[in-house]
Amino acid sequence: MAMKKILIVEDDQKISMAIGMSLRAMGYVTVTATDAVTATAQARKERPDVVIMDINLPAGDGFTVAERMQNIVDTANTPIVFITASKQPGLRERAESLGAAHFLEKPFEVGQLADAVETACQATSGPIG
Repeated sequence: MAMKKILIVEDDQKISMAIGMSLRAMGYVTVTATDAVTATAQARKERPDVVIMDINLPAGDGFTVAERMQNIVDTANTPIVFITASKQPGLRERAESLGAAHFLEKPFEVGQLADAVETACQATSGPIG
């Protein structure tokens, strides 16, 4: 079985590293981006199986990246796990309207993230139809 590739879009270096370490320990391949522009480019180039997307990013936000990804054939159906520290109302609803696989508020447990990624990966591995 091919290893699943996860794109981590997170501007906080410590959080990005912690997520990356956890996912690599679980056998995933990880690539990272720290802002909205790089995230879109990485998604297009790497074609990840799942994207972990922080909502508050430099040069745009996670929702903008998700919208851009939906307009790119290769990434249109990529599941996105949104993560945020913001308590702003309506974020979960906006994420769901963009087809979010999951929505996690920081701080979250590694196990919660692992479950979210695992579920999102399973959603993409089955036959399309």
